[in-house]
Amino acid sequence: MDELSWQEVVAAISQASTLAELKDWRTRWVGKHGRITELMKGLSDLPPEERRRRGQELNQAREAILAALTQREQVLTDRAEERALEAERWDLTLPGREPDTGMLHPLTRVRRRIEDVLLRLGFSLAYGPQVESEWYNFEALNIPPNHPAREMQDSFFVDIPGLVLRTHTSPVQIRAMEQHQGRLPVKIIAPGLTYRRDDDATHVPMFQQVEGLVVDHGISVADLMGTLTVMVQELLGGSVRTRFRSSYFPFTEPSLEMDVTCAVCQGQGCRVCKETGWVEILGSGLVHPTVLRNGGYDPDQVSGFAFGMGIERIAMRLYGLDDLRLLYQNDLRFLRGFRHQGGLR
Repeated sequence: MDELSWQEVVAAISQASTLAELKDWRTRWVGKHGRITELMKGLSDLPPEERRRRGQELNQAREAILAALTQREQVLTDRAEERALEAERWDLTLPGREPDTGMLHPLTRVRRRIEDVLLRLGFSLAYGPQVESEWYNFEALNIPPNHPAREMQDSFFVDIPGLVLRTHTSPVQIRAMEQHQGRLPVKIIAPGLTYRRDDDATHVPMFQQVEGLVVDHGISVADLMGTLTVMVQELLGGSVRTRFRSSYFPFTEPSLEMDVTCAVCQGQGCRVCKETGWVEILGSGLVHPTVLRNGGYDPDQVSGFAFGMGIERIAMRLYGLDDLRLLYQNDLRFLRGFRHQGGLR
């Protein structure tokens, strides 16, 4: 058949050391112009008996060579993969890489922390629509049509008459009282988004609030001050000092603003707190009798207190931020800085 018998070819193939060498053997013997292929083309010139015998011999040789090529190719391929894996072996002594996993937004963490504190104080969660009627957003809360909060520079009105993007979460107070239908006590918090036409270092057009409402027999200013003091100390630490100042809100009477010691100067006075040592953190007061009536309660029989605070303001205090807008710019470099903030889930 050749200077080499097919048995010798099979033996040589089994000793091949490279894939290139195997390719050469395949081309020389079973390729398109290989030795066995050319011999099989000449079978037609042989007598019938010789043709049959020779054909069987050539087929046997071709199958044996193909099997040897396949087997040796698998062996060489496996060896090459093993060498590659050995070269790419991981060095387990190198420091690991922290996976780039997701995280809760810092405002979500602060909101959940506030909710956790108030839920432990016995409040329950309540929600209301963000597109609100003027009745729930203003009039039911003792804000008449000529009140400044209803002017276009403060509120986002929509094309449908009588509807507005809620300017605070206080409308949930009325809705919660209506849902209780005179039952006592009413003790809810209402977290959610609110909208006003403001945009500066301490205001943004869309922001988050947490509203609180308690209605029951014999609720007093002492209940309000005690609840808020415990809440703020849980949020900001037991060392924080608080004070209450008289203020005005149309839906509470009397009304109080709550201040806490400045986080920058610890009450000594600085530029941030305008040298007072105090920073306003929330507004509160006893629920106005008109608001109680609009919610379905008799102010001669029950009383209540309400409070509202911006979540962003609390976040600025907790994180030491000087510009509220940083929290809404979606800069991942900034947000990743909160990944390991302890205590804020």
